[in-house]
Amino acid sequence: MPRALPRPPASRLAAIDVGTNSVLLVVAEGGERGLRAICERCTITRLGRGVDASGRLDDAAIERTLVALEGYRELLETIGVGAIAAVGTSALRDADNAEVFLRPAAQLLGAPVRSIPGEREAELVIAGVTSSPAFGDLAAGALIFDVGGGSTELIEVGADRSTSATRRSLDIGSVRLTERLIRNDPPTEQERDAIRRTVDAALDTLPQSNKDVPPELVGVAGTLTTLVTVDRELSTYESDLVNGAVLTHDQIERVLARLMALPLAERRELPGLEPLRADVIIAGALIVERVLARYGGERGRLRVSDRGVRWGLLAELSRQRS
Repeated sequence: MPRALPRPPASRLAAIDVGTNSVLLVVAEGGERGLRAICERCTITRLGRGVDASGRLDDAAIERTLVALEGYRELLETIGVGAIAAVGTSALRDADNAEVFLRPAAQLLGAPVRSIPGEREAELVIAGVTSSPAFGDLAAGALIFDVGGGSTELIEVGADRSTSATRRSLDIGSVRLTERLIRNDPPTEQERDAIRRTVDAALDTLPQSNKDVPPELVGVAGTLTTLVTVDRELSTYESDLVNGAVLTHDQIERVLARLMALPLAERRELPGLEPLRADVIIAGALIVERVLARYGGERGRLRVSDRGVRWGLLAELSRQRS
């Protein structure tokens, strides 16, 4: 059984996002200027490995992810938090045996890990993005998209900026499309075009916009932040340089061309690219490329947020306890 948490400041909260590719933790404290992160962690465990084909979580992937959660629990015991919230996304939605992971995960954390539908995930994403002062100017009608390992969420910002006007979850993600469509290293032109066609077909299922002016685009999650860090060759992640950064069409194409020219072993050595993300980054970047092509218009640019589901959870926890 987990040890009892020390008595922390009531405003110190933790949120965990168990994704298809990575497990994200943020610990933050509330104050006059909102939530301030005091600790963040990202561990790539690939919980969703093989789920697209088998519909089941792999034993080794479950074990890797539980080990990561155990480490997070030990960290939280040291830091001390007033409350923990944890959710799981695409892989846990899709897997027939999700309970095999969810039960021991809850025991490790002392709090449930809730598998959430795509629509709920989208709402948490918008809450996370808008919790950042860097996006204080985000207007109603902006389009937020979150490229995950198993799915991509697209959310139109509502009139009050804290809720969505529309939200959709599509089964296109960096891990899913890599496993489904890539067999060569580096991916062939035919494989890259197959990914583009798959993404375009998924986007075709969404209602077509009748707006004269394309929306402001905001991209969320590890694929987007990695495009920034690779473009800028950041060997150490710095949120202040990434959150709110602008990526243009030309920058994305330049990074993509560089990634597609290198075999996996060389991609793993690139400054700014987490080695365990190197095998799925091309599929993820192609999703970004197609979303920008579809919605970017002549603007041809987007802003990047490094606050997603976990920050949305924190915002909810903070409201519930205020």
